[in-house]
Order: sequence, then C-alpha cells, then structure tokens
Amino acid sequence: MDIIGQLITSFIATAAFGVIFNAPKETLVKCGLVGMGGWIIYYIAEKYSGDPVLATLGATLFVGIVSQELAKFYKTPVIIFSVAGIIPLVPGGLAYDTMRNFVEDDYFQAIALGAKVTLLSGSIAFGLVFSEVINQVVRKVKGVKLYNSK
Repeated sequence: MDIIGQLITSFIATAAFGVIFNAPKETLVKCGLVGMGGWIIYYIAEKYSGDPVLATLGATLFVGIVSQELAKFYKTPVIIFSVAGIIPLVPGGLAYDTMRNFVEDDYFQAIALGAKVTLLSGSIAFGLVFSEVINQVVRKVKGVKLYNSK
C-alpha cells in the first residue's frame, strides 16, 4: 500500500511541477510518469541498499534515458521531461535542514547534512550527464551498424 501512495504522490508532484515549469499540456502526463518512475526506482533502491546516493544515481539515469527517448519520439526538447522528472529526487528538504542548522549554530550537523546534499546533487548531475553519454554511444553504435550494413 505504501508503494501506491509513493507512486500517486510522485506523479502528482512531477506533473504539478510541469505546470509550474510551463511544459506543454500534452506532455504533463508523460512528465508525471517519468518522475514517478524515477522516484519509485529511488524508493526501492534506497530501501534495499540503504545508500541514497546510489539510489539517486540509478533513478537519475532512468529519468535521463527515458527523457531522451520520449524527446525523440514526441519531437520535444529533452529538458521538458528531464527537469520535471528529477524534481522528486532533488534534496530540497535536506538543503533546508542544512541552512536551519547553520542558523541555529549546530555546525557539525549542518556540515554533515551539507555534505549529503552535495553528494545527492552531484549524483543527479552525474546521472544526467552519464545518460547523455549512453545516448551518444547508442547513437554512434546504431550509426556504425547502419553504415556497415550498406
């Protein structure tokens, strides 16, 4: 039952961000599905591995690859799907807690949380870049196969 709640909530949050991000109306459901897929991968991977950084990386790779495929299929910019899709993965609450601990002079906790925020944000950036690398390699391999088959 918990997973159903996670699916519904992440879909609504991602689609709602798509509205705020001014994504085209016909892409809102697709944006919601991308974000929902990324979040459920994160949720399951983090639950079983206990490593939120690795779970974020895996979920971001999924979001990046699916975003690129949807962008090609629907002939829309990839940023429409990728930005909306990573929203559930962004560590905004942790960043807030980091700043709150700095203001409350709890520097040790603030530094620990800040390091975690940095690692999570870095894994999001790395996942998006690595998904682009995967896309380029697949394109190049497909191009070589097409070229050699003639």
